[in-house]
Amino acid sequence: MRPTSSSSSRHWDGGPVTAGVRRSLRVAPDGVSRLLRCGQSDRCRDCGNRIEWYHGSNRRPVRLHPLELPAADVPASCQWHVSSGVAHPAGDGSAWCRMPCSAPPAKPAPAVPELAGLRRRMAVNTRRLTDAGAFAPRPTPPDNEGTRDACRPARPIVQLLYVRYLAARPVDEIQCVAQTRRRHRCTSALLTPDAPAGTWSLLPATAAVGQLALPTEVMAVYDLTALPYAEQLRWRAQRCPGHAATPSAADLAVADWEPFDPLIHHEHVHTRLPARSRRPGPSGRERKASRP
Repeated sequence: MRPTSSSSSRHWDGGPVTAGVRRSLRVAPDGVSRLLRCGQSDRCRDCGNRIEWYHGSNRRPVRLHPLELPAADVPASCQWHVSSGVAHPAGDGSAWCRMPCSAPPAKPAPAVPELAGLRRRMAVNTRRLTDAGAFAPRPTPPDNEGTRDACRPARPIVQLLYVRYLAARPVDEIQCVAQTRRRHRCTSALLTPDAPAGTWSLLPATAAVGQLALPTEVMAVYDLTALPYAEQLRWRAQRCPGHAATPSAADLAVADWEPFDPLIHHEHVHTRLPARSRRPGPSGRERKASRP
């Protein structure tokens, strides 16, 4: 008797063989957020080139160049690797590594043509974006601290919900991260004339409430703790007043807040209050405004 050969679409017990459909990583269409928490694509605010945001091992956002480079051609201090969606500041023993966008060598040695070619392509792309008007490089802050521009921190320290954060840009330039109906990022700012504003204060240089302050050290902090709880939540979510009322709107970018550490971010500590503009009060006299 000749055995019956089993069909390739059936198991040995006669059950059908179902092959799973491979699906790429995507965001659920009914989800509120449109962000992938690891490997989110963005553009560098300093050079305009493509970057990928990851969460670092210290829970801080890290921006890495999207391409992998040979580990032998990258200095050890600039080597990063990604494991399970988390960026680690070291090599993982493989022949390839990642490099942060903000830390390429300023003058690559002639013996490393890979880094020289990468920097050349990034510089050319930055020039093209600048000439096309798609990217505007941030101006370099002046060295003289006595000027008015030096009194306006480029990355201010903001206190909300009793936690201090380091902002990525000046207070009046923090942009909403919500998605508009045209599927673009909202261009409105968090600080609007019709919304309550915070106050600039000189506070002890601590990371959070309850921690020891540095000796004889104060810093300028944009304090929002006097605002209502809902307003502080709006700032923490980085949404304008219009999108704060529509929580169903998706997020197109990660909030720029970075937990403040006085030992790591000491270069952003300012001991002087920003120059305040004056505006006419109800009686016609000029009064100091609380906005920067």
